[in-house]
Amino acid sequence: MAELVIPDAFRRLVNNHEPEGGVEGADWLRELPGLIRDCLDQWGLEVVGRAMHGMAALVLPVHRARAAERNQAGGAEAVLKIVWPHPEAAGEHLALRRWDGHGAVRLLAADPSRWALLLERLDPTRTLLDEPIDEACTVIGQLLGQLDGPALPRSLRLSDLACRWASELDDLASRPSGAPVPPRFLRQASGLALDLAASDLVDARLVHADLHYENVLAGAERQRWLAIDPQPLAAEPAYAVAPALWNRWDEAVATGDVRRALRRRLELVCDAAGIDPERARAWSIVREAVNAMWEAARPGESSAAELSAKVVALKALQAN
Repeated sequence: MAELVIPDAFRRLVNNHEPEGGVEGADWLRELPGLIRDCLDQWGLEVVGRAMHGMAALVLPVHRARAAERNQAGGAEAVLKIVWPHPEAAGEHLALRRWDGHGAVRLLAADPSRWALLLERLDPTRTLLDEPIDEACTVIGQLLGQLDGPALPRSLRLSDLACRWASELDDLASRPSGAPVPPRFLRQASGLALDLAASDLVDARLVHADLHYENVLAGAERQRWLAIDPQPLAAEPAYAVAPALWNRWDEAVATGDVRRALRRRLELVCDAAGIDPERARAWSIVREAVNAMWEAARPGESSAAELSAKVVALKALQAN
């Protein structure tokens, strides 16, 4: 068995996570080795490579001895994913089970009590980051269309998030000392959020809320590209277009015309997915304003640069 090493970078990321209805990051990190051992024993797994991680999840390449013995679906090579408990990830196993490998990584087993997933192994070195941007946007749109389906019961609802964001955006715009984001953008996003949330369809569909270029991997025989890390939401597909706009940001800037670059991405994603581009543009303004609001609350030079980029994106997404 490969030596189990939890990366220091992951420890630093999670250590400061405040509890979101669950456990603090530091406390969870102390529990993590035991959680890993329990999952390895439960599913008959052997760690066979170095740990990988995102912002809130550790991923271990594993070999399923029982799968080889019993010819279980999914094969012997898999990954074990254990997530720091937070609301955005609570329904991941339910969404993956609903999709059943169609457009997304296949779920092999889940233990919600441990926030643990056993997933088919894809190729983490092959993502849409390395594909030409037009092709990558088209793939994002195709996946959004493929993953579209009725919302899951008891999912987080976009209408609830939008109403909360509208209030927070208005509060920030009304600060006597002035907002770090132009107040006109904050008020616009607040109004759009309320208008969009009033639609009968706003909570109707199961949506991958974080479908960006790094969350699409290659490696399965049945389909070239598959989505991972869904952050499932009861929403509308138009809401899910925004990550394709704000990721690979340096490439949009390098074109010399950010407005044209973002509009091109939006057009490609919406065409491939069959999404109304105006609703996608409106939701993108809301999401980018919310991101700017969160960024404004963070101190430091890096957050100032991120905030500046978000303001540029908000300007680029305006109708005129």
